Amino acid sequence: MKRLALALPLAALCACAGPRRASSQDARRVQAEDLAVATAVQQAQVRKNDYRLSGADLLEITVFGEKDLDRKVRVSQDGSITFPLVGAVRVGGLTTADAEAALAKSLSVYVRDPQVSIFIKEYGNKKVFVFGQVTKPGAIELPEETPLTVLGAVSQAQGFTPIAAPDRTRVIRMEGGKSRTFVIVVSDITQRGQKDKDMVLKPNDIVFVPESMF
Repeated sequence: MKRLALALPLAALCACAGPRRASSQDARRVQAEDLAVATAVQQAQVRKNDYRLSGADLLEITVFGEKDLDRKVRVSQDGSITFPLVGAVRVGGLTTADAEAALAKSLSVYVRDPQVSIFIKEYGNKKVFVFGQVTKPGAIELPEETPLTVLGAVSQAQGFTPIAAPDRTRVIRMEGGKSRTFVIVVSDITQRGQKDKDMVLKPNDIVFVPESMF
C-alpha cells in the first residue's frame, strides 16, 4: 500500500513534466524559427541594397531643400533618367548610392551642395526571395505573364531540402511600412488538394522554409 501511495504522486509528477517539457521545446523552436526569419529578412534587404538600377525601375527622388525638384522618375530602357536642370543622367547598372552621387554631381552646377536621395518605388525587374531549407536559396524574378505562387517559387529554388519543414513555410510581406507573416501549410496544397492556399506572391515577398528540427 505504501508503495502504491508513493507511486501515484510520482506518476502524477511525470505526467506534469511531459507537457511542460514539450511546451519548453515548442517555445525554443518558435524562438529559433523567429530568429531564422529575421535573418532571412536581413539577407533580402542586403540583396536589395546591392541592387543595380535597370530599365523600368520607378525612382522617387528628393533633393534636400529643393522641393521643386522632388519627383518620381522611371528609368528608360537605355538606363538613363531625365531630370530638371541637368537633362539625361545615366543610372543603369548603378546602386542607389552611386546613382545619388551621379545625380548630385550633375546638379552641383546649378544647386549648391545638393543632397540627393533615391528610393526605388517600383522595381522594373520584380523579384521575390526564397530562403531557408530550399536547395538553391536566393532571388527569383517574377514573371509578367503568369502569377508565381509559393510552391512555384520553391520549385524554382530547386525544391525543399531533406531537413525542411514545408508545413511551417512562411511568407513575409511588407505592407504600409510594416511586415505581415503568412504561414503556408504545404501538405494542405499537395496532399489535400487545397490549391487556393498556394499563395500568389507579390514583388519583394520573402518565402522562408524552416528546418524540421525546429
